[in-house]
Amino acid sequence: MPAPRVSTKSQQPRIVWLAISVALAAVVFLVFGKAIHYPFINFDDQEYVFGRPEITSGVTLPGIGWALTHVHGGNWHPLTSLSHMVDCQLYGLQAGGHHFTNICLHTLAALVLFVALREMTGAFWRAAFVAALFAIHPLRVESVVWIAERKDVLSGLFFALTLLAYAWYVRQRSIARYWWVLAACGLGLISKPMLVTTPVVFLLLDYWPLRRMTELPALRRLVIEKIPLLALSVASAIATLLTQKKALGSIEELPLSWRLENALVSYVTYMWQTFWPARLAVFYPHTDGRLPAWEIFLAAIFLISLTGLAWMMRRRRPYLITGWLWFLIIFAPDRTYFGRCLGSKRFGRIFTLSAANPCGERDRCSHGIGLDYISASRSLAR
Repeated sequence: MPAPRVSTKSQQPRIVWLAISVALAAVVFLVFGKAIHYPFINFDDQEYVFGRPEITSGVTLPGIGWALTHVHGGNWHPLTSLSHMVDCQLYGLQAGGHHFTNICLHTLAALVLFVALREMTGAFWRAAFVAALFAIHPLRVESVVWIAERKDVLSGLFFALTLLAYAWYVRQRSIARYWWVLAACGLGLISKPMLVTTPVVFLLLDYWPLRRMTELPALRRLVIEKIPLLALSVASAIATLLTQKKALGSIEELPLSWRLENALVSYVTYMWQTFWPARLAVFYPHTDGRLPAWEIFLAAIFLISLTGLAWMMRRRRPYLITGWLWFLIIFAPDRTYFGRCLGSKRFGRIFTLSAANPCGERDRCSHGIGLDYISASRSLAR
């Protein structure tokens, strides 16, 4: 297999980079900018912002201590809590300012994603297309215009930064560069714990497009390389499990079989919503074991078939197995342990790119990145 494919220099003039970046930012504000005129809503915004004295007081030492030591909205994500405090410090309870921050974070995530994909694949225009697809897909609406979904856009941004830092590290491996990868991943995890699968996602990227898996010794080295990231993920997972037990509507109320059935159908539902984003809603109540057996069976057959197809084509089209497994893996924690809803239009985020309350369905940025990646990876590979 060829040597790692990481771009070492720009093949486009700076003015082109600037033009694409400005265009991406402009289209995001064109699509989502009207949200600055929207108010808070009475679904989670009170829990996350205007009903929390610790948040509405702005940035204070007691507030910082509270963010680091207390559960907020059913989860422990201190960086998200601190970001809400900063907004209250800047804007008070003027909802437009909070919406503006969400839009800015999402814009930055799209721009960083563009650069990261360009660095990993060398495909400038196709990377721009994937970033634009991620930026303005209808599934992004909930994450961007819902203030309580700050954790989604914030973790999406840090996930994109983690991808970029990893591409930078692969170009020239060093301890200093690896620390940047750890820092970006750690900040993403304390924004939202859905990034726990990042080490596995990096192994997929090592296969394609980075092409670092040349032989068995290389695979062993790559796995060892991910151990510090895995340690971060394990620590985040333990913290999440402990805090989720205290959250309203613990998933222990749902049998494992119900969660697995829900996961199978949710995978297919999310794929359908990606390609046909219609009849979307804020909340999709769990079916509590009432899913038809035929629906579960067909979903399982569909997922197994696509997995088999991607595997059979892995040598000729390695981007298919990478994109498909990215989607399956990064979606798994939410769909199995945390999933109390049938489906939703939020992780987005991923990288579209996706369990902070009983619903456990506020995560579309990283998921979306996986599906956006699949839908455009063919063009990236050319």
